[in-house]
Parts: sequence; C-alpha cells; structure tokens
Amino acid sequence: MLKEFKEFAMRGNVVDMAVGIIIGAAFGTIISSLVGDVIMPPIGLLLGNVDFSNLFVVLRHGAAGGAYATPAIAKAAGAVTLNYGQFINTVISFLIIAFSVFLLIKGMNSLKRKEEAPAAPTTKSCPFCRSTIHLEATRCPACTSPLSAS
Repeated sequence: MLKEFKEFAMRGNVVDMAVGIIIGAAFGTIISSLVGDVIMPPIGLLLGNVDFSNLFVVLRHGAAGGAYATPAIAKAAGAVTLNYGQFINTVISFLIIAFSVFLLIKGMNSLKRKEEAPAAPTTKSCPFCRSTIHLEATRCPACTSPLSAS
C-alpha cells in the first residue's frame, strides 16, 4: 500500500497539481493586496474618501453599545455586524482573479493552436492519372508520366 501511495504521489499530474495549488494560493495573496492596497483606495477616494473595508451595518450592539468606527472595534465590543464592505472587496478580488485566469487560459489556447498548425502536405495528385504520389516525385510511379518540378 505504501508503494502504491508513493507511485500515486510521484505521478506528474499530482506534482503539477500541488505546484498549481501553491502558486494559486500565492497568486490569491497578491490579488488581495492589489485590491486592498492599490485598487480600492483610489476608488474610495473618487467616491468621497470611502474605505470599503470599513463599510458595515450593526445588526446588534455589544454590551457597551454606541457607534463603532470599524468592524474590528464593533467585534471587540461584542456587536454583531454585516460587513458588506469586505464583501465588495472580495467580489472585486474574485473578478480580477477570474479575469486573470481567463487571460492566462486564452494565452495558453492561442499557443496551443499555433503548435497544432497543420503539417505541410507530403503528397500530390498526378495530373495525368490522378493517383497520389510523393510531392518531390518527377515521374508518376503509376502511369510513368513525367511531372513538372512545381
């Protein structure tokens, strides 16, 4: 059983999948930073200094009650909040990741199409007897007619 597991784990597909998962996790972190640190601040500035990560609705106040500046402060006070700003950030992150994956797959497909270009023909038809002959033939093997070098 250990031998079978070793064979399974060392197969190329499993190793490729593991590398893909690790790269995907790192890519997700980069995208989260891109959204939170690069994209959302200018959007918030354009919308009147709105920080989307701090948009929330208090569903139930905590023991101390009162207004809360951030979801973290509300959570520390024991309040129950609906953090729709974080949801907006997450949706934007998803859209960026989905678009990036789309561009990656599109690029891979275009490379694949270039690799699968049809091979040049190696045969031609004899103009006299219509039998199939090699492209470089100078005389038809079926009817022995001389062929032009075109």
